[in-house]
This record gives sequence, C-alpha cells and structure tokens, in this order.
Amino acid sequence: MPLLDRLKQELDRAGKAAQDAFDDGKTRLEAFRTRQLADKAAQSLGYAVYRAKKSGRDLDAATFDRLSATLETHDSEAARLEAEIELRRQQSAASRASSSTTEDSTTSAS
Repeated sequence: MPLLDRLKQELDRAGKAAQDAFDDGKTRLEAFRTRQLADKAAQSLGYAVYRAKKSGRDLDAATFDRLSATLETHDSEAARLEAEIELRRQQSAASRASSSTTEDSTTSAS
C-alpha cells in the first residue's frame, strides 16, 4: 500500500506540474499577443501624429484620445499579464526550493 500511495502522490505532483506549465504557457501567449496589440496601437498613434504634422496641422484631440486610450488599455493589460507570469515564476521557484528541502529531510531520515 505505501508504494501505491507514493505512486499516487507522484502522479498528482506530475499532473499539477503539467497543468502549471500549461497555464504558464497560455498566460505567456496571451501576454505576447497583448503586447503585439499595444505595439500596433503605438504604431497607429505614431503614424497619425506623423501624418498630421506632415500635412502641417496638429492631430485632433478625439483621434489622439482614442488612439492613446487603446494603447493604454493594451499596455496595462500586457503589464498585468507579465506581472502574473513573474509571480508564478517566483512561486514556482519557492515551491521547488521547499520541496527539495522536504525531500532532503525525508532522504536523510531514511
């Protein structure tokens, strides 16, 4: 029975590790896509300012507000996702450190 319990524990741990890796990859992909949207919004804003200046006028306030709001939305969402990735990375490192300490104490007790 102890062997089956140990096997179940290992399978549970492997399943959790696989789910964590999947979730991390999903968040990284979402952050990447959101960062791309922020870059496109910044590019649109830059082109709008360039075209307005090239034609000898200022960019109208409504266009500036719309483009800068889009940029801010995507940029803040990308920053939130990147912070979430960093937090998961830190939690994973702390979890690995605590599990290796637990394994070391279990091994030395044997």
